[in-house]
Amino acid sequence: MSLREQFTDRLKISMKAGDSATTMTLRSITAKVKDIDIAARPKGIDKVSDDEILSALRSMVKTRRESIVMYQQGNRPELAAKEEAEIAVIEQFLPAALDEAALKQAVADAVAESGATSQKEMGKVMAALKAKFGAGIDMSVIGPLVKAALN
Repeated sequence: MSLREQFTDRLKISMKAGDSATTMTLRSITAKVKDIDIAARPKGIDKVSDDEILSALRSMVKTRRESIVMYQQGNRPELAAKEEAEIAVIEQFLPAALDEAALKQAVADAVAESGATSQKEMGKVMAALKAKFGAGIDMSVIGPLVKAALN
């Protein structure tokens, strides 16, 4: 089942259950996916891949985490809680994150596979990781690990 179908099914379920918070989050996800589809049309792409959708979901989570920090600094715990609830809904569609040891092993394997020896060759390692894991790995998390491994 594609991510789009999962969004639609979950939206129907949340609407029937009367879960307005989940419904609003799922509607924002589908709106974001439509925006991405529209942006891809000039390139001749009608519907973007699930990998691009996963990337957009990670971006949505990142934005909400930044908002949580701002709300906590502004003494608005109710808004921070709302953002945390939205993150919980969005993360249901993201693949399970690798633990720290698995990430370090993946980086070490990619460094060995690509033959990179310095930070100038960081792109080779990142490309190898992207090819192996696709959208299953968060590149913003893996970047510092690659940099550390190449030092």
